[in-house]
Amino acid sequence: MFSAKQARLDARRYRTHGVRGTARDLVELAGDVTGTSVLEVGGGIGAIAIELLASGAERATDVELSTQYEEEAQKLLAERGLSDRVERRLGDFAEDPGEPHDVVVMHRVVCCYPDVDALVGAAAAGARRRMVLTYPQERWYTRVGFRAINLFMRLRGSEFRAFVHPVARISAAARAKGLALGERRPRGLFWESAAYERLG
Repeated sequence: MFSAKQARLDARRYRTHGVRGTARDLVELAGDVTGTSVLEVGGGIGAIAIELLASGAERATDVELSTQYEEEAQKLLAERGLSDRVERRLGDFAEDPGEPHDVVVMHRVVCCYPDVDALVGAAAAGARRRMVLTYPQERWYTRVGFRAINLFMRLRGSEFRAFVHPVARISAAARAKGLALGERRPRGLFWESAAYERLG
């Protein structure tokens, strides 16, 4: 699922179509990023960070668990002359969040992490202005679909599991770190994006 082959496919799609769907929603929900620092958690090839840099962000950091995205990510940065403005780190963000950034982005990351409180809490704590994220809608059919995905992964011998975390827990973890919900944007039947803003 998080393979070099997938990274090449993601990079090809980005070069052809740019960011679309929920990824485009997050770029829009990030708002005016002029002069800001951006942190993309679990960003894969780093497409959203690249888009936000093109929209005026000053610098970006990508934190990714999988090593398989690095080659394609570095190629994209070099093609756009952004290598000196992006730091890429490998590791578990919830365990090692690093320094705060103005805007924190998590695109379809919450559903891949078992401890939603730790992940969202770390992201919210590190967001000086805004946190934008995408997660599965809490619907019965979404839960059925994710159970099917997990069964398939188990039969393949993979340890990866997907999660439909309660939106109330996502919001509570953000509020506990001083963020308030600004906007929620459903897309289709399965996904929803949201922006949380720093209070005060």
